[in-house]
Amino acid sequence: MDKLKSTALTELHRTLGAKMVPFAGYEMPLQYKGLLDEHHAVRNNSGMFDVSHMGEFLVQGKDALGFLQKVTSNDVSKLSPGKIQYSCMPNAEHGIVDDLLVYCLDVNKYMLVVNASNIDKDWSWLQSYASNFDVQMENNSDSISLLAVQGPKVAELLQSLTEVNLGDMTYYTFQRAPFAGVEDVIISATGYTGAGGFEIYLPNEAAEQVWNAISALGVPPAGLAARDTLRLEKGFCLYGNDINDTTHPLEAGLGWITKFTKEFIQSDSLLVQKEEGLKRRLVGFGMIDRGIPRQHYPIVDKDDAIIGEVTSGTQSPSLNRAIGMGYVHIDHSKAGSEIFIQVRGKSLKAVVEKIPFVQ
Repeated sequence: MDKLKSTALTELHRTLGAKMVPFAGYEMPLQYKGLLDEHHAVRNNSGMFDVSHMGEFLVQGKDALGFLQKVTSNDVSKLSPGKIQYSCMPNAEHGIVDDLLVYCLDVNKYMLVVNASNIDKDWSWLQSYASNFDVQMENNSDSISLLAVQGPKVAELLQSLTEVNLGDMTYYTFQRAPFAGVEDVIISATGYTGAGGFEIYLPNEAAEQVWNAISALGVPPAGLAARDTLRLEKGFCLYGNDINDTTHPLEAGLGWITKFTKEFIQSDSLLVQKEEGLKRRLVGFGMIDRGIPRQHYPIVDKDDAIIGEVTSGTQSPSLNRAIGMGYVHIDHSKAGSEIFIQVRGKSLKAVVEKIPFVQ
C-alpha cells in the first residue's frame, strides 16, 4: 500500500484530537468533537475545513482560453479576471474525467482546482490535449494549502483578518490580497456546504499561521464527515459517488454547465443524447420507511424490479431524516415518484424530491 500523503496541517489535526482516516491518498481529519456538532456549527454559524488535498493546476499561454474551451464543458469565455466557474471535463466515452473549478487569474491565465483523488488522472488527461495548443501548465498541488471557512457568520468573523470587504464579495468571485499577515492570498467565495463562506489558498508554510489566526476568532474545526452531510443536504455532487467516468453531465443534472454554443470533447454526441432524451437521471430522494441509504444500494420499483442505484445517502442532521441521491430510470425521476431502496434485503419506501433538500 502506498504511503499516505500529509497536508501541512496534519500534525495540528492530531494535536486537536481529530480522528484521522485515509482519503484520496491523504491522511485527513474525519471529525474532531463529532459529526453532529460540526455539521450544525457550519450550517448555523461557522466551521473550518482543511481541504489542502485538493489539486491546483496553473494553465497559461496564448491558447489557454481555447485549450480550456476544448477540455471543459462550460463556456470559459464568459470569465473575466476575478471570476470563477464550475465545470467538468468530459471524457471520450460520455463520462466525466472530473468536475472542477476554473479561476480566471488574468487574460490567458487560469487556475484549475480539481479533486484530490483525480490529480494524476486529470493532469495526464489535460497533458494529452495540451500539445495541440500554445499553453504552459504547472501542477502546484503539493505546494498550496487550502482552508474552507464555511457558515453564515464567516464574513463577519473573518473581516478583521483582511482589508477585502468580505460582505461585498459575490458568489463565484475571488480576490488576491493579504490575509492574516500573509501576502498575496487568494480569497474566494464558492463553497461546498451551501452555508456561505470563503476558501483561502495560500503557501504551505503559512497554513498553520492562518489556521491559528482563524481559530483564535472562535471558528471551530470541522472534518470530512460533516463536509459530506452538508454537501448532500444541498444536492452537490461528489466525484466517485454521484459522478464518475461512466456518468455523463446531462444525466447528472449538470446541463447548466454543459454549453453547446461551443465545441468541446464529446459535445456532438452529448448533444445527440440531449435531443434523443435521457434514459436515466440523478435524483434526490427522502426515505419514508426507516433506514439509511448507502452508495450502491439498489433502487427498485413497487414490483422489486431494479430501476437504479443509490450514489450517496445519509441521515440529514438538519432535517433529522434520511436522504440520498441516485440514478433512476427516467420514468421514475419526477418529483413525488414512489421508489424503494433495498437495504439488507428489504425494500424500504422512499420518494423522489427536488434538491436541494435544505434551502
